[in-house]
Amino acid sequence: MSITVLLGAQWGDEGKGRITDALAADADIVARFNGGDNAGHTITIGSRVFKLHLLPAGIFRERCLNLIGNGVVLNPIHFLKERNEIVAAGFPVTPENLQISEAAHVILPGHIALDAAREATQGGIGTTQRGIGFAYSDKAARLGLRAGLMRDPERFAGAVYEHTQRVNRALEREYRRPPLDAQAVADQYAEAARHVAPYLANTFRTLHRALAQGRRVLAEGAQAVMLDIDHGTYPFVTSSNATIGGVLTGLGVPAQAITRVVGMAKAFCTRVGAGPFVTELDGELALRLRGTGANPWDEYGATTGRPRRVGWFDGVALRYAAQMNGLTELALTKLDILTGLDPLRICVAYAYHGAQLEDFPQDSDILAQCRPIYEELPGWQADVRSARSFDDLPAEARAYIARIEALAGVRVTMVSVGPEREQLVVR
Repeated sequence: MSITVLLGAQWGDEGKGRITDALAADADIVARFNGGDNAGHTITIGSRVFKLHLLPAGIFRERCLNLIGNGVVLNPIHFLKERNEIVAAGFPVTPENLQISEAAHVILPGHIALDAAREATQGGIGTTQRGIGFAYSDKAARLGLRAGLMRDPERFAGAVYEHTQRVNRALEREYRRPPLDAQAVADQYAEAARHVAPYLANTFRTLHRALAQGRRVLAEGAQAVMLDIDHGTYPFVTSSNATIGGVLTGLGVPAQAITRVVGMAKAFCTRVGAGPFVTELDGELALRLRGTGANPWDEYGATTGRPRRVGWFDGVALRYAAQMNGLTELALTKLDILTGLDPLRICVAYAYHGAQLEDFPQDSDILAQCRPIYEELPGWQADVRSARSFDDLPAEARAYIARIEALAGVRVTMVSVGPEREQLVVR
Protein backbone atom coordinates (compact mmCIF):
# COMPACT_ATOMS: atom_id res chain seq x y z
CA MET A 1 0.00 0.00 0.00
CA SER A 2 1.32 3.45 -0.90
CA ILE A 3 -0.44 6.80 -0.55
CA THR A 4 1.28 10.14 -1.07
CA VAL A 5 -0.60 13.01 0.54
CA LEU A 6 -0.33 16.62 -0.58
CA LEU A 7 -1.50 19.17 2.01
CA GLY A 8 -1.56 22.94 2.14
CA ALA A 9 0.64 24.02 5.06
CA GLN A 10 -0.51 27.64 5.26
CA TRP A 11 -3.90 29.31 4.57
CA GLY A 12 -4.51 27.71 1.20
CA ASP A 13 -3.62 29.03 -2.26
CA GLU A 14 -0.07 27.68 -1.92
CA GLY A 15 -0.02 26.42 -5.49
CA LYS A 16 -1.13 22.86 -4.75
CA GLY A 17 -2.38 22.42 -8.29
CA ARG A 18 1.15 23.11 -9.56
CA ILE A 19 2.71 20.37 -7.41
CA THR A 20 -0.23 17.98 -7.67
CA ASP A 21 0.17 18.06 -11.44
CA ALA A 22 3.85 17.19 -11.06
CA LEU A 23 3.23 14.36 -8.57
CA ALA A 24 0.37 13.00 -10.68
CA ALA A 25 2.89 12.10 -13.38
CA ASP A 26 3.93 9.14 -11.20
CA ALA A 27 0.50 8.30 -9.75
CA ASP A 28 -2.05 5.71 -10.82
CA ILE A 29 -4.89 7.37 -8.88
CA VAL A 30 -5.42 10.98 -7.83
CA ALA A 31 -8.09 11.33 -5.14
CA ARG A 32 -9.64 14.50 -3.76
CA PHE A 33 -10.66 14.06 -0.12
CA ASN A 34 -12.23 17.28 1.21
CA GLY A 35 -13.89 20.59 0.44
CA GLY A 36 -15.99 21.58 -2.53
CA ASP A 37 -15.86 24.02 -5.41
CA ASN A 38 -14.77 26.75 -3.00
CA ALA A 39 -11.25 25.53 -3.72
CA GLY A 40 -9.34 26.31 -6.88
CA HIS A 41 -6.20 24.72 -8.32
CA THR A 42 -4.47 26.56 -11.14
CA ILE A 43 -2.45 24.43 -13.56
CA THR A 44 -0.44 25.81 -16.48
CA ILE A 45 0.21 23.51 -19.44
CA GLY A 46 2.18 25.27 -22.13
CA SER A 47 0.33 28.49 -22.90
CA ARG A 48 -2.95 27.23 -21.45
CA VAL A 49 -4.12 27.94 -17.91
CA PHE A 50 -6.72 25.72 -16.25
CA LYS A 51 -8.54 26.44 -12.99
CA LEU A 52 -9.93 23.30 -11.37
CA HIS A 53 -12.49 23.50 -8.58
CA LEU A 54 -13.77 19.93 -8.27
CA LEU A 55 -11.89 17.73 -10.71
CA PRO A 56 -8.64 16.22 -9.36
CA ALA A 57 -5.48 17.46 -11.07
CA GLY A 58 -4.79 13.99 -12.46
CA ILE A 59 -7.45 14.66 -15.07
CA PHE A 60 -4.66 16.03 -17.28
CA ARG A 61 -2.63 12.80 -16.99
CA GLU A 62 -3.69 10.19 -19.53
CA ARG A 63 -3.26 7.07 -17.40
CA CYS A 64 -4.62 8.46 -14.10
CA LEU A 65 -7.88 7.41 -12.52
CA ASN A 66 -9.37 10.36 -10.64
CA LEU A 67 -11.59 10.04 -7.58
CA ILE A 68 -13.81 12.55 -5.79
CA GLY A 69 -14.03 11.10 -2.30
CA ASN A 70 -16.80 10.89 0.25
CA GLY A 71 -15.33 13.81 2.21
CA VAL A 72 -16.09 16.22 -0.66
CA VAL A 73 -19.32 18.19 -1.03
CA LEU A 74 -20.36 18.25 -4.69
CA ASN A 75 -22.38 20.83 -6.59
CA PRO A 76 -23.72 18.81 -9.58
CA ILE A 77 -24.27 21.90 -11.74
CA HIS A 78 -20.76 23.21 -11.17
CA PHE A 79 -19.29 19.75 -11.69
CA LEU A 80 -20.95 19.42 -15.09
CA LYS A 81 -19.85 22.92 -16.12
CA GLU A 82 -16.24 22.16 -15.19
CA ARG A 83 -16.36 18.78 -16.91
CA ASN A 84 -17.63 20.37 -20.11
CA GLU A 85 -14.89 23.01 -20.04
CA ILE A 86 -12.13 20.42 -19.63
CA VAL A 87 -13.62 18.20 -22.34
CA ALA A 88 -13.83 21.20 -24.68
CA ALA A 89 -10.12 21.80 -24.04
CA GLY A 90 -9.36 18.31 -25.36
CA PHE A 91 -9.09 16.22 -22.19
CA PRO A 92 -11.45 13.29 -21.64
CA VAL A 93 -13.64 13.22 -18.51
CA THR A 94 -15.47 9.90 -18.55
CA PRO A 95 -16.51 7.24 -16.02
CA GLU A 96 -13.34 5.41 -17.10
CA ASN A 97 -11.04 8.12 -15.72
CA LEU A 98 -13.26 9.75 -13.08
CA GLN A 99 -15.36 8.35 -10.24
CA ILE A 100 -17.46 10.25 -7.69
CA SER A 101 -18.10 8.67 -4.31
CA GLU A 102 -21.72 7.71 -3.85
CA ALA A 103 -21.26 8.77 -0.19
CA ALA A 104 -20.24 12.36 -1.02
CA HIS A 105 -22.81 14.98 -0.05
CA VAL A 106 -24.55 17.28 -2.52
CA ILE A 107 -24.56 21.08 -2.49
CA LEU A 108 -27.93 22.54 -3.44
CA PRO A 109 -29.17 26.08 -4.24
CA GLY A 110 -30.64 26.29 -0.76
CA HIS A 111 -27.17 25.94 0.74
CA ILE A 112 -25.86 28.70 -1.51
CA ALA A 113 -28.79 31.00 -0.69
CA LEU A 114 -28.25 30.53 3.05
CA ASP A 115 -24.51 31.14 2.67
CA ALA A 116 -25.11 34.41 0.83
CA ALA A 117 -27.73 35.49 3.37
CA ARG A 118 -25.43 34.87 6.33
CA GLU A 119 -22.48 36.60 4.67
CA ALA A 120 -24.68 39.67 4.18
CA THR A 121 -25.15 39.90 7.96
CA GLN A 122 -22.61 40.99 10.54
CA GLY A 123 -21.80 37.32 11.14
CA GLY A 124 -20.11 36.92 7.78
CA ILE A 125 -16.51 35.63 7.74
CA GLY A 126 -15.65 36.06 4.06
CA THR A 127 -16.71 32.71 2.60
CA THR A 128 -16.76 32.05 -1.14
CA GLN A 129 -20.59 31.84 -0.90
CA ARG A 130 -20.60 28.45 -2.61
CA GLY A 131 -22.79 26.83 0.07
CA ILE A 132 -19.97 24.73 1.47
CA GLY A 133 -20.57 25.34 5.17
CA PHE A 134 -24.30 24.78 4.97
CA ALA A 135 -23.84 21.54 3.03
CA TYR A 136 -21.48 20.25 5.74
CA SER A 137 -23.94 21.48 8.40
CA ASP A 138 -26.69 19.39 6.84
CA LYS A 139 -24.29 16.42 6.69
CA ALA A 140 -23.55 16.72 10.42
CA ALA A 141 -27.25 17.19 11.22
CA ARG A 142 -28.07 14.09 9.16
CA LEU A 143 -30.24 16.14 6.81
CA GLY A 144 -27.94 16.04 3.79
CA LEU A 145 -28.46 14.36 0.44
CA ARG A 146 -25.76 11.90 -0.66
CA ALA A 147 -24.62 11.67 -4.24
CA GLY A 148 -25.78 8.07 -4.60
CA LEU A 149 -29.37 9.30 -4.57
CA MET A 150 -28.76 10.80 -8.01
CA ARG A 151 -28.96 7.30 -9.48
CA ASP A 152 -32.74 7.72 -9.11
CA PRO A 153 -33.46 11.22 -10.52
CA GLU A 154 -37.13 11.15 -9.49
CA ARG A 155 -36.41 10.31 -5.85
CA PHE A 156 -33.59 12.81 -5.90
CA ALA A 157 -35.94 15.51 -7.25
CA GLY A 158 -38.39 14.84 -4.43
CA ALA A 159 -35.64 15.11 -1.83
CA VAL A 160 -34.34 18.34 -3.40
CA TYR A 161 -37.87 19.78 -3.37
CA GLU A 162 -38.32 19.01 0.33
CA HIS A 163 -34.88 20.41 1.14
CA THR A 164 -35.65 23.65 -0.72
CA GLN A 165 -38.96 24.05 1.08
CA ARG A 166 -37.19 23.69 4.42
CA VAL A 167 -34.55 26.24 3.39
CA ASN A 168 -37.24 28.66 2.24
CA ARG A 169 -38.69 28.77 5.74
CA ALA A 170 -35.28 29.78 7.11
CA LEU A 171 -34.69 32.33 4.34
CA GLU A 172 -38.01 34.05 4.98
CA ARG A 173 -38.15 33.90 8.77
CA GLU A 174 -34.51 34.35 9.77
CA TYR A 175 -33.01 36.39 6.94
CA ARG A 176 -36.06 38.12 5.41
CA ARG A 177 -35.00 36.86 2.00
CA PRO A 178 -37.31 35.78 -0.86
CA PRO A 179 -37.90 32.02 -1.21
CA LEU A 180 -36.47 29.86 -3.98
CA ASP A 181 -38.70 28.21 -6.57
CA ALA A 182 -38.62 24.71 -5.11
CA GLN A 183 -40.10 23.01 -8.15
CA ALA A 184 -37.73 24.70 -10.58
CA VAL A 185 -34.76 23.76 -8.40
CA ALA A 186 -35.95 20.14 -8.18
CA ASP A 187 -36.39 19.92 -11.96
CA GLN A 188 -32.98 21.43 -12.66
CA TYR A 189 -31.16 19.10 -10.27
CA ALA A 190 -33.04 16.03 -11.46
CA GLU A 191 -31.78 16.75 -14.97
CA ALA A 192 -28.24 17.25 -13.65
CA ALA A 193 -28.49 13.96 -11.77
CA ARG A 194 -29.01 12.05 -15.02
CA HIS A 195 -25.65 13.31 -16.29
CA VAL A 196 -23.77 12.84 -13.00
CA ALA A 197 -25.08 9.33 -12.27
CA PRO A 198 -22.69 7.48 -14.64
CA TYR A 199 -19.73 8.77 -12.61
CA LEU A 200 -21.03 7.49 -9.26
CA ALA A 201 -19.09 4.60 -7.74
CA ASN A 202 -18.03 2.89 -4.55
CA THR A 203 -14.72 4.74 -4.35
CA PHE A 204 -13.83 2.96 -1.08
CA ARG A 205 -13.79 -0.33 -2.98
CA THR A 206 -11.87 1.22 -5.88
CA LEU A 207 -9.17 2.57 -3.59
CA HIS A 208 -8.71 -0.56 -1.51
CA ARG A 209 -8.50 -2.80 -4.57
CA ALA A 210 -5.91 -0.45 -6.03
CA LEU A 211 -3.87 -0.42 -2.81
CA ALA A 212 -3.97 -4.21 -2.63
CA GLN A 213 -2.57 -4.30 -6.17
CA GLY A 214 0.30 -2.01 -5.20
CA ARG A 215 -0.92 0.94 -7.24
CA ARG A 216 0.28 4.44 -6.36
CA VAL A 217 -2.30 6.84 -4.94
CA LEU A 218 -1.99 10.60 -4.60
CA ALA A 219 -4.40 12.19 -2.10
CA GLU A 220 -5.04 15.77 -3.15
CA GLY A 221 -6.11 18.26 -0.49
CA ALA A 222 -8.12 21.44 -0.82
CA GLN A 223 -7.65 24.49 1.45
CA ALA A 224 -4.96 24.06 4.11
CA VAL A 225 -3.98 23.48 7.73
CA MET A 226 -4.81 26.99 8.92
CA LEU A 227 -8.31 26.66 7.46
CA ASP A 228 -9.01 23.25 9.04
CA ILE A 229 -12.31 23.20 10.94
CA ASP A 230 -10.62 21.77 14.06
CA HIS A 231 -7.05 23.03 13.93
CA GLY A 232 -7.25 26.26 11.93
CA THR A 233 -7.86 29.86 12.96
CA TYR A 234 -11.43 29.13 14.07
CA PRO A 235 -13.99 30.53 13.28
CA PHE A 236 -12.23 31.91 10.21
CA VAL A 237 -11.90 28.47 8.67
CA THR A 238 -13.43 26.17 6.09
CA SER A 239 -16.00 23.52 7.01
CA SER A 240 -13.96 20.36 6.47
CA ASN A 241 -10.76 18.75 7.68
CA ALA A 242 -7.91 19.90 5.44
CA THR A 243 -5.30 18.10 7.57
CA ILE A 244 -4.00 14.53 7.55
CA GLY A 245 -7.06 13.23 9.41
CA GLY A 246 -9.26 14.41 6.56
CA VAL A 247 -7.47 12.02 4.22
CA LEU A 248 -8.40 9.02 6.36
CA THR A 249 -12.06 9.95 6.78
CA GLY A 250 -12.52 11.67 3.41
CA LEU A 251 -11.34 8.63 1.44
CA GLY A 252 -11.79 5.76 3.91
CA VAL A 253 -8.17 4.62 3.92
CA PRO A 254 -5.98 3.31 6.78
CA ALA A 255 -3.22 5.40 8.33
CA GLN A 256 -0.53 2.81 7.59
CA ALA A 257 -1.17 3.18 3.85
CA ILE A 258 0.24 6.74 3.95
CA THR A 259 3.96 6.64 3.21
CA ARG A 260 4.69 10.21 2.16
CA VAL A 261 3.21 13.55 3.32
CA VAL A 262 4.18 16.58 1.24
CA GLY A 263 3.42 19.98 2.74
CA MET A 264 2.85 22.89 0.40
CA ALA A 265 4.08 26.37 1.31
CA LYS A 266 4.63 29.59 -0.57
CA ALA A 267 7.92 31.42 -0.16
CA PHE A 268 5.78 34.08 1.54
CA CYS A 269 2.27 33.91 3.04
CA THR A 270 -1.20 34.74 1.76
CA ARG A 271 -4.76 34.24 2.91
CA VAL A 272 -8.26 35.06 1.63
CA GLY A 273 -11.12 36.18 3.81
CA ALA A 274 -11.27 37.46 7.36
CA GLY A 275 -9.21 36.28 10.32
CA PRO A 276 -5.91 36.94 12.10
CA PHE A 277 -2.78 37.07 9.93
CA VAL A 278 0.31 37.88 11.99
CA THR A 279 2.76 38.71 9.19
CA GLU A 280 0.31 40.66 7.01
CA LEU A 281 1.74 43.50 4.92
CA ASP A 282 0.16 46.52 3.27
CA GLY A 283 1.29 49.36 1.06
CA GLU A 284 3.77 49.08 -1.79
CA LEU A 285 5.36 45.86 -0.58
CA ALA A 286 1.98 44.12 -0.45
CA LEU A 287 1.21 45.28 -3.99
CA ARG A 288 4.61 44.02 -5.11
CA LEU A 289 4.01 40.53 -3.69
CA ARG A 290 0.42 40.34 -4.87
CA GLY A 291 0.98 41.39 -8.47
CA THR A 292 -1.52 43.17 -10.69
CA GLY A 293 -3.82 40.27 -11.50
CA ALA A 294 -2.71 40.38 -15.12
CA ASN A 295 -1.45 36.81 -15.12
CA PRO A 296 -2.42 33.57 -13.32
CA TRP A 297 0.73 33.63 -11.19
CA ASP A 298 -0.58 36.73 -9.35
CA GLU A 299 -2.26 36.58 -5.94
CA TYR A 300 -5.94 36.57 -6.81
CA GLY A 301 -8.30 33.74 -5.86
CA ALA A 302 -8.80 31.04 -8.51
CA THR A 303 -12.43 30.63 -7.39
CA THR A 304 -13.50 34.16 -6.43
CA GLY A 305 -10.97 36.44 -8.10
CA ARG A 306 -10.58 38.27 -4.79
CA PRO A 307 -7.17 39.84 -4.08
CA ARG A 308 -5.33 37.81 -1.45
CA ARG A 309 -3.92 39.29 1.71
CA VAL A 310 -0.14 38.90 1.67
CA GLY A 311 2.64 38.77 4.27
CA TRP A 312 6.14 37.61 5.07
CA PHE A 313 6.85 33.92 5.62
CA ASP A 314 5.54 32.63 8.96
CA GLY A 315 7.85 29.97 10.40
CA VAL A 316 5.73 29.53 13.54
CA ALA A 317 2.66 28.56 11.51
CA LEU A 318 4.70 26.24 9.30
CA ARG A 319 6.21 24.40 12.27
CA TYR A 320 2.67 23.88 13.63
CA ALA A 321 1.57 22.42 10.28
CA ALA A 322 4.61 20.16 10.06
CA GLN A 323 4.14 18.76 13.57
CA MET A 324 0.41 18.16 13.21
CA ASN A 325 0.56 16.36 9.89
CA GLY A 326 3.85 14.52 10.18
CA LEU A 327 5.18 16.19 7.05
CA THR A 328 7.94 14.15 5.46
CA GLU A 329 8.94 16.91 3.02
CA LEU A 330 8.08 20.40 1.83
CA ALA A 331 7.33 21.83 -1.59
CA LEU A 332 8.02 25.55 -1.82
CA THR A 333 6.34 27.68 -4.49
CA LYS A 334 6.73 31.18 -5.88
CA LEU A 335 10.37 31.59 -4.95
CA ASP A 336 10.72 33.68 -8.11
CA ILE A 337 8.37 36.34 -6.72
CA LEU A 338 10.93 37.25 -4.03
CA THR A 339 13.64 38.06 -6.58
CA GLY A 340 14.76 41.67 -6.17
CA LEU A 341 13.53 42.09 -2.59
CA ASP A 342 16.30 42.84 -0.09
CA PRO A 343 16.27 42.20 2.78
CA LEU A 344 13.81 39.35 3.20
CA ARG A 345 12.04 38.61 6.47
CA ILE A 346 10.94 35.37 8.13
CA CYS A 347 8.80 35.31 11.27
CA VAL A 348 10.48 33.02 13.83
CA ALA A 349 8.31 33.71 16.91
CA TYR A 350 5.37 35.82 18.09
CA ALA A 351 5.32 38.64 20.64
CA TYR A 352 2.24 38.54 22.87
CA HIS A 353 1.83 41.00 25.78
CA GLY A 354 5.54 41.01 26.53
CA ALA A 355 5.98 37.24 26.14
CA GLN A 356 7.65 35.42 23.26
CA LEU A 357 5.59 32.57 21.82
CA GLU A 358 7.37 29.77 19.98
CA ASP A 359 4.19 27.72 19.46
CA PHE A 360 1.19 28.61 17.33
CA PRO A 361 -1.78 29.63 19.54
CA GLN A 362 -5.05 27.84 18.79
CA ASP A 363 -7.12 30.73 20.16
CA SER A 364 -7.80 33.20 17.35
CA ASP A 365 -8.33 36.04 19.83
CA ILE A 366 -4.79 35.51 21.13
CA LEU A 367 -3.40 35.15 17.61
CA ALA A 368 -5.00 38.45 16.58
CA GLN A 369 -2.99 40.19 19.32
CA CYS A 370 0.34 38.61 18.36
CA ARG A 371 3.03 40.55 16.57
CA PRO A 372 5.78 38.98 14.42
CA ILE A 373 9.35 38.61 15.59
CA TYR A 374 11.42 38.65 12.42
CA GLU A 375 14.81 37.51 11.26
CA GLU A 376 16.24 39.29 8.25
CA LEU A 377 18.01 37.44 5.45
CA PRO A 378 19.74 38.88 2.37
CA GLY A 379 17.78 38.79 -0.85
CA TRP A 380 18.97 38.04 -4.37
CA GLN A 381 18.86 39.84 -7.69
CA ALA A 382 19.48 36.98 -10.13
CA ASP A 383 16.48 35.63 -12.06
CA VAL A 384 15.71 32.15 -10.71
CA ARG A 385 13.07 31.20 -13.27
CA SER A 386 15.54 29.25 -15.41
CA ALA A 387 16.92 27.22 -12.47
CA ARG A 388 16.50 23.46 -12.90
CA SER A 389 18.70 22.22 -10.07
CA PHE A 390 19.21 23.36 -6.50
CA ASP A 391 22.75 24.46 -7.32
CA ASP A 392 21.37 26.76 -10.03
CA LEU A 393 19.73 28.90 -7.32
CA PRO A 394 21.61 31.90 -5.91
CA ALA A 395 23.37 31.29 -2.60
CA GLU A 396 20.98 33.71 -0.88
CA ALA A 397 17.97 31.75 -2.15
CA ARG A 398 19.49 28.50 -0.88
CA ALA A 399 20.12 30.13 2.51
CA TYR A 400 16.50 31.33 2.64
CA ILE A 401 15.27 27.79 1.94
CA ALA A 402 17.66 26.37 4.56
CA ARG A 403 16.22 28.70 7.22
CA ILE A 404 12.69 27.55 6.37
CA GLU A 405 13.83 23.94 6.68
CA ALA A 406 15.36 24.60 10.08
CA LEU A 407 12.20 26.25 11.40
CA ALA A 408 9.93 23.48 10.13
CA GLY A 409 12.25 20.58 10.84
CA VAL A 410 11.40 19.28 7.37
CA ARG A 411 13.47 19.17 4.18
CA VAL A 412 12.42 21.12 1.08
CA THR A 413 12.46 18.67 -1.84
CA MET A 414 10.72 20.74 -4.52
CA VAL A 415 10.98 24.43 -5.37
CA SER A 416 8.72 26.04 -7.94
CA VAL A 417 10.36 28.95 -9.76
CA GLY A 418 7.55 29.70 -12.22
CA PRO A 419 4.10 28.51 -13.33
CA GLU A 420 5.20 26.24 -16.18
CA ARG A 421 5.52 22.47 -15.66
CA GLU A 422 9.26 22.52 -16.31
CA GLN A 423 9.92 25.40 -13.87
CA LEU A 424 10.38 23.05 -10.94
CA VAL A 425 13.57 22.30 -9.05
CA VAL A 426 13.55 18.77 -7.56
CA ARG A 427 16.16 17.81 -4.97
